[in-house]
Amino acid sequence: MPTLHTHPELSRIIRALTAATPTPAPRDEPFHEAAVALVLHPVGDGLEALFIKRATREGDPWSGQIALPGGRREVDEPDLLRTAIRETYEEIGVDLATDGVLLGELDELRPRSPLLPPVVVRPFVFAVAERPTFVLSEEVAEVFWTPLCEVFNPERKQEITIHFPGINMTRPAIGVGEHVIWGMTEHILRTFEGHWR
Repeated sequence: MPTLHTHPELSRIIRALTAATPTPAPRDEPFHEAAVALVLHPVGDGLEALFIKRATREGDPWSGQIALPGGRREVDEPDLLRTAIRETYEEIGVDLATDGVLLGELDELRPRSPLLPPVVVRPFVFAVAERPTFVLSEEVAEVFWTPLCEVFNPERKQEITIHFPGINMTRPAIGVGEHVIWGMTEHILRTFEGHWR
């Protein structure tokens, strides 16, 4: 059985991420920094990715969305990698510092929307050898795994209309089972797809 370092699909992703230089996002004020973790797990010759469904919470602009574990950097954290590791542990009880292998980083995002807080998000890609046991925080309603071949199946692409007070927006999305992935998570996945193929 292949290990994380010898798994053919993971090996290809590691080579692609190592060869690429992530693009930083502009840091014009005001902004705060955040980080997320795209966690992969080998299944046979393929890979599956971990997603969370955020709990419905008043005042949370990402309430109820399908997302990657992550959140805002704390003032005493030395870097955004530590943020991604801490937030993943706090949200779903998975310690990527001991149970994960860092594969690389993706381009940063800085959404320019009046509907979202000014944030710069750095995605990190990890792999875990085993499916971990989850301990969900109150911020997370659900955790699930989805094969990458399904996430990147062209038939899963769709568009959705998001309704906000006074505005409707049409956005690209990915339909996975009963879930719809859109927004920053969809954007991160499209960036990652270039390293996966």
